[in-house]
Amino acid sequence: MSATDSEPDAEPDRDPEPELEAAADSESESEPNTPLTDLPPSAKLVYKVLEYEGSLTQEELAAESRLCSRTVRYALGKLETAGQVDSRVCLQDARQSKYRIVEQ
Repeated sequence: MSATDSEPDAEPDRDPEPELEAAADSESESEPNTPLTDLPPSAKLVYKVLEYEGSLTQEELAAESRLCSRTVRYALGKLETAGQVDSRVCLQDARQSKYRIVEQ
């Protein structure tokens, strides 16, 4: 068996790493203005609650949607990253934020 009969050489010009990094980046974050249909079900429910009830705090959203606060926090993060909702400081309690649907 000679050295040429062993494994073929890998292509030196091709680097697979950039492709993997680009795919990982697209999965980890949503683009701004991502359509609502591409978001998880919890985010859709939180969006609908905001649509019907108006501006609410995270605690109020958890009560209205009957989701746990951790799920509401996750959904709000997805919605904010997607550009669907934004937050403002609550005037009654500055420790909380009020979330509302972004006007498009």
